[in-house]
Amino acid sequence: MGIVKASALLNDLIEKAGGCAVVDGGLATQLEKHGASINDPLWSALCLIKDPDLVKRVHLEYLEAGADILVTSSYQATIPGFLSRGLSIEEAESLLEKSVKLAVEARDKFWNVVKRNPRQSYNRALVAASIGSYGAYLADGSEYSGDYGPHVSLDKLKDFHRHRLQVLVDAGPDILAFETIPNKLEAQACVELLEEENVQIPSWICFSSVDGKNAPSGESFKDCLDVINRSDKVSAFGINCAPPHFIQTLIQELKELTAKAIIVYPNSGEIWDGISKRWLPSKCFDDEKFEQFAPIWRDAGAKLIGGCCRTTPSTIQAISKALKERSGFD
Repeated sequence: MGIVKASALLNDLIEKAGGCAVVDGGLATQLEKHGASINDPLWSALCLIKDPDLVKRVHLEYLEAGADILVTSSYQATIPGFLSRGLSIEEAESLLEKSVKLAVEARDKFWNVVKRNPRQSYNRALVAASIGSYGAYLADGSEYSGDYGPHVSLDKLKDFHRHRLQVLVDAGPDILAFETIPNKLEAQACVELLEEENVQIPSWICFSSVDGKNAPSGESFKDCLDVINRSDKVSAFGINCAPPHFIQTLIQELKELTAKAIIVYPNSGEIWDGISKRWLPSKCFDDEKFEQFAPIWRDAGAKLIGGCCRTTPSTIQAISKALKERSGFD
């Protein structure tokens, strides 16, 4: 399947969803709600080792809530990270493959049940393989600053991402999801890797933002999009794990800078302290606020909307309900 045909899967899903598809919510948040202890450099990927059935359960909960896209548990699952735990390369590769397999199994199980009901309003979900930024692997909060230091080069970032990307692509997801990219250099590394590895499935690249105007590094999104806009392997661009009160303005800005589909999945508005490893209270959105603003974000130009850290299946249910009611799909 060529990249054009593969990208049509995402475009078709957006169309079937009424012009705006729903991405799932915070995986780690929901794992913790079920009692998982993941205060660990591997974060949610720790459950790939300790409790893979719980990962699948959470995927199913998001599907039941109305998610059109499942994001895998591989955000902080890296070959170096697993090797540091004493695992072999083969075991690390197997865990990355498992992250995709669990999401695919959940999707297929759910769809095989709901498709029999002619009155159901669900879409057959797509699976997006999460590729967290280099800063996510460092687990020091640098994905929110973009400050990787002077010794992190373009080649080093490509070398870091390459093996994981190869394994995840071979595992058979529908989409690649590069998440919380903090600077132009890493975006360039992602784009060049897609070309060098001749990846034939669509991708999205998401940045965060700590000021509501720029990338975490301080670079403008215009500069960051210069390299992304030239790639036909990137189907969508947007924002994840940024405060929700930034989103409307950011969508409007991004619409002026790219013809790619806009994707947004903000966090709840709480602020992550990478040093103390905890969320700090801030200007937060509850589920009602997400329900209120999801149609506003769609009308501003977003084609994919979901939630990130501190959002739950109830958040996604609220978003799905609001978007379907507004599109007349309810």
